[in-house]
Amino acid sequence: MVSLEMDDEEAKLMLNVLERYHSHLEVEVRRTDRREFRDALKEREGKLIALIGKVKSLVKD
Repeated sequence: MVSLEMDDEEAKLMLNVLERYHSHLEVEVRRTDRREFRDALKEREGKLIALIGKVKSLVKD
């Protein structure tokens, strides 16, 4: 297990970066014609969504 410490401002920045990457990844998935590559991108997207959820649970509004 990996542990990472950051303050609230850093966590908000991390969340912003992850969400931006997710929006770009969604476009990439839609534009990809090769099935194997699209499947790999979808798998990455699933992991990214889980990570975004973890960071969101730590960020105070």
